[in-house]
Amino acid sequence: MFSHVMLGADDIAASRAFYDSTLGVIGVQPGFADDKGRIFWMTPTGVFAITRPLNGAPASCGNGSTVGFAMASPEQADAWHAAGLKAGGSACEDPPGVREGPAGKLYLAYLRDPAGNKLCALHRMPA
Repeated sequence: MFSHVMLGADDIAASRAFYDSTLGVIGVQPGFADDKGRIFWMTPTGVFAITRPLNGAPASCGNGSTVGFAMASPEQADAWHAAGLKAGGSACEDPPGVREGPAGKLYLAYLRDPAGNKLCALHRMPA
């Protein structure tokens, strides 16, 4: 459905270290910079990127926005969460765990990246 997701960040070095660590947990190679200083992480199914806003204004996180990353297991979600905390992220929402709702059982782990963007690691539990 999505070709790419790009988030704003003022401290590119801190955000790059955070995403190299968290995305590395799910097998994504370290990000690379383009000539504008944006950092890109490439996968066979899409691209994730961070950038300083091109208009020169400060980056800001979206109130009510969340970017979700698919996880292969609850253990991978926990490793993602731990890597994110170690790399400068902060915990938000409830602690990692199973939540039940209309979409069934989901294992969720939430973080805020160094720029304040809200992220979620999601594993769909078997029925």
